[in-house]
Amino acid sequence: MKKYIFGKKLGAIVHGGDYNPEQWLEYPDILKKDIEYMKQAGINEATLGVFSWAMYEPREGEFHLDWLKQIMDNLYENGIYTILATPSGARPVWLDQKYPEVMRVDSKGIRNRHGFRHNHCMSSELYREKVSIIDRKLAEAVGDHPGLLMWHISNEFGGECYCDTCKVKFQDYLRARFHNNIDELNHEWWTAFWSKRYIDFSQIEPPYENGETAIMGLNLEWRRFTSRNFTEYMTVEIDTVRKYSKNKTVPVTTNFMKRFWDIDYRVLADKIDVISWDSYPAFHNDKESYSDTMMESAFDHALMRGMKKEQPFMLMESAPGQVNWMEYNKLKRPGVNEQFALQAVACGSDTVQYFQWRKSRGAAEQYHGAVIDHLGTNDTRVFKEVAATGDTLKRLACVEGSVMRSKAAIIFEWDNWWALENAGGLSRYTKKYDKTCQDYWTKLMEYGVEPDVISTGDSLDGYRLIIAPMLYMLKDDIADKLKRFVENGGILLGTYVTGYVNENCLCYQGGFPGDGLKELFGLTVEEIDTLYPSDRNAVQMTGSDVSKDGWEVCDYAELLRVSDAEILGTYKEDFYKGMAALTCKVSGRGKAYYQAARCVMDGMDMFFEKLLGEAEIEFHKHPKGLEYHRRYGENSVYEFYLNTSDEDISLQNLTGIDLIKGTAVRSDTVLPARKSIVIEK
Repeated sequence: MKKYIFGKKLGAIVHGGDYNPEQWLEYPDILKKDIEYMKQAGINEATLGVFSWAMYEPREGEFHLDWLKQIMDNLYENGIYTILATPSGARPVWLDQKYPEVMRVDSKGIRNRHGFRHNHCMSSELYREKVSIIDRKLAEAVGDHPGLLMWHISNEFGGECYCDTCKVKFQDYLRARFHNNIDELNHEWWTAFWSKRYIDFSQIEPPYENGETAIMGLNLEWRRFTSRNFTEYMTVEIDTVRKYSKNKTVPVTTNFMKRFWDIDYRVLADKIDVISWDSYPAFHNDKESYSDTMMESAFDHALMRGMKKEQPFMLMESAPGQVNWMEYNKLKRPGVNEQFALQAVACGSDTVQYFQWRKSRGAAEQYHGAVIDHLGTNDTRVFKEVAATGDTLKRLACVEGSVMRSKAAIIFEWDNWWALENAGGLSRYTKKYDKTCQDYWTKLMEYGVEPDVISTGDSLDGYRLIIAPMLYMLKDDIADKLKRFVENGGILLGTYVTGYVNENCLCYQGGFPGDGLKELFGLTVEEIDTLYPSDRNAVQMTGSDVSKDGWEVCDYAELLRVSDAEILGTYKEDFYKGMAALTCKVSGRGKAYYQAARCVMDGMDMFFEKLLGEAEIEFHKHPKGLEYHRRYGENSVYEFYLNTSDEDISLQNLTGIDLIKGTAVRSDTVLPARKSIVIEK
């Protein structure tokens, strides 16, 4: 069953992006030319109003929205839909000057001045009131416009506020979190150490930079609170546009930003209809190959898709050329725009959108890439590449609404990331939790298996293989879920640094991993060694069905006490030579594997083939640089092959319709370097 993210079938992949016509209201010739050029480039959507508050309301209570309706009318008459943002991401100067209390307080307790964007206090009732007023005006003016495709709530949420209002809200959050029992909080935060004990919730402050930062539970709860505070604030905006729009069925979204540290996006995801995100890979850098950059992008797509995996997501922003904020602002090379767009669709997106349509003449992002450059013409290389991408996307209209399916999943958890990064005892520089999750995901992709990226709160039903890298913190009853998963026939791979603390960062007693996982894996972690880059060790295999060459060990190595697990690999060096490093325990109808050391993935092929085989997941080793993705429609399967390498790749036994060329394929095919093919079966 197809799932249409806009509540209706458009018959197209959305191709568009941020448009700022308010910058050009005094240039009607440019506004006219914009629509002409959009049609030439295959643009069928424009995102309006992201930072338009000062144009909507130049003085308090004075509203100017006629220009917006006129722009939306002109776009719709020319077959171009509108995604309309609420303008709360950047406030007009008058607001901050008249009501300075709406501005944020930084981590040292100092109130900010007007400037930049997202400088508002999420807790401020006054700010929420002012935002609700402008949101209501927008909803009443254009909420029933036939061209309105979606509400885009604010823009790229981020940051923190440490004002007294937020402090009091944080204290109220903690009261609820710990059942209004300060003794419970003291126990879970272990405040007897260093004389940190509280006698009342009113004593607790946020982790100010010049204050209390040495309580792991406090630091973690502050981040959880901030995510929930953003969600509560966002909900005010969502409720406003829905209440005052005549059309109540218009979906809502807000744009996420990759693996953004500040916010647990899964908390926000519960309140929006569709996941959308902004992707700006650092193409053509000195640190990694183009293929590696693309694979990182694919993982991020999977992370976003996993928050609502029953439907497509949206690529809300990407750069048609270069950006203006990286350390090195490199141009996209020829052909990259189309392949990057195809990758987004291949990974489950029903949109390809850009920031931005036309370059700004001044201010913060005047040199950020755009479809229309300062040159102002349609004959530039970037424009031609965007137009070519638009033409290709038109040929993929049948893919709209199709979904992804996977029997494998990687667990990635924001608050596990926060807790792990805040933990002592390991290296400050090599934890790399998010990169580790990506590495396991990428390894499965080498076999044509595209895993979902899920959280501990998600259902594990339907999966055959679960990999839980560095699951340091156990919450959401995940231990019991993993035990049931294995007993019911699933294959589980756990790794070093699993189950050290509970959901409040309190260490388990009796050895790691805690909460019953020692019994599941059949072992206890006694110590963990942190390795310098110069340290050398390896895991030597003992079984006949895994690689005998050994796996190179780096960064971390746990020392295990094995109770009733089978030892599949042992350490080759150091005082723990011969001790278990890879184990397996049968439980019910499944198996629980434990990898005690971080290892270089290149040597682990036979082990991953073993995991996939035991999980009964179909796989095929793909050539390096070939991405394979698959989407499922009602009666068709769409297979995407992306050659991100610099060499031609041979594809065997392709069968179906080449959607880009519109021709039948029933033979072996050579896919040229940096080219892609989409097959409908």
